[in-house]
Amino acid sequence: MNAVAHGPACEPASRFVGVGAWREGLRYGALALPLAFVALPLYVLLPSLYAREYGVSLGALGAMLLAARAVDALLDPWIGRACDRLFARSTHAVLGVGGAAAAVLALGLWGLLLPPAAVRGTSEVLLLWAGTLLALSCVAYSVARVAPPAWGARLGGSEAQRSRVQAWREGPALLGVLIAAVLPATAGLAATVAVFAALLAAGWMLWARAVGPPPDQVRDGTSTATARPWQQPRFVRLMAVFVVNGIASAVPATLVLFFVQDRLQAPPALEPAFLATYFLCAALSLPLWVRLVPRLGLARCWALGMLLAVAVFVWTLTLGEGDVAAFLLVCALSGVALGTDLALPSALLTGLIGDLNERGRAEGAYLGWWNGAAKLNLALAAGLALPLLGAFGYAPGARDPEALHALSLAYAALPCALKLMAAALLYALVIRPARAPGLSLERQPEVQP
Repeated sequence: MNAVAHGPACEPASRFVGVGAWREGLRYGALALPLAFVALPLYVLLPSLYAREYGVSLGALGAMLLAARAVDALLDPWIGRACDRLFARSTHAVLGVGGAAAAVLALGLWGLLLPPAAVRGTSEVLLLWAGTLLALSCVAYSVARVAPPAWGARLGGSEAQRSRVQAWREGPALLGVLIAAVLPATAGLAATVAVFAALLAAGWMLWARAVGPPPDQVRDGTSTATARPWQQPRFVRLMAVFVVNGIASAVPATLVLFFVQDRLQAPPALEPAFLATYFLCAALSLPLWVRLVPRLGLARCWALGMLLAVAVFVWTLTLGEGDVAAFLLVCALSGVALGTDLALPSALLTGLIGDLNERGRAEGAYLGWWNGAAKLNLALAAGLALPLLGAFGYAPGARDPEALHALSLAYAALPCALKLMAAALLYALVIRPARAPGLSLERQPEVQP
């Protein structure tokens, strides 16, 4: 009689399931809260702040964001490999380097959101200041962000267990985004920076209590080439889906405040409500998607989330001045779809690392390229969407129908088209090859006679 092997159940990831799982989960996921908190000011608030408050042109702003984030994205693979070497040496080395990066990140956010009066006089000086600090902050963010998921990838586990491990990171991360969505408008930018610094210190201390060599995990310090992941066809296929889907999500993230302020002409007090609704619904949807994974598999759940996102977000094209309630509904339902993007792709990558026998050796290398691609998505969204909007006549505060139509197309139509392309790639490169032995990215049940 055939039976499913019990090996995965005994993986270290099993500690995140059952009684006491919440303690492990909170320690592991606590650092994700401040790191997600800082992402919203860096990637969403910063373009609107510099364009509206300081009068920086969209073209110049887009070029600065593209350059700073592209440099950061290109460094991520080497940061990942350095993380592998630090883990091979000792976890204390990882914690020390990561702690220093966290301090740089806190100072960088302060300088970006509250630039001194001396640099605000001319756009050129302000852009140089912002570009330098953004590059430093993003690199520090990468260093602090790579270690926790690299350690989590070493835990292994079944598909359901891996999705739970990712959910324990994404749940606190979404709480951090919710706080960041509300705090700047209600308490001001200075308070936002102070709260971030406090949360970062607390999160790092909890993470320091969680991290360590996973039980029954042999640490292998063997050095592998930084480019090794690209020699694996299955990684290349998964990365292709991840990049296209990521750009589809990054474009509206870059343009959302422009859309709310100019297309909907919503009161400023409602901006936090839109962001909070989106991310709260994403957080609430995580348990639903995790429950569906054992039934449908990681890849099929991810595809379902993509199709839901398109079905909901396409209606944004019909919205105009005053359609606040309808946009809140779009935010809620597209937030539910976001839950798949947050937890499932990384769980697929973790399974792939295990299938390729790279656990304990090269998690940082894979995650470095993965995080670099995520940042490059954001860089391309800002570097291409903002100048294109400027070329089509849109500027912050525009009321010209043609300019607002261009804004709607960039905010809604382009992401929907990219999401459909990502769903097609996911089916062609991941789901369909699952029928052929050895080609699936999703781990198949192990059987014993």
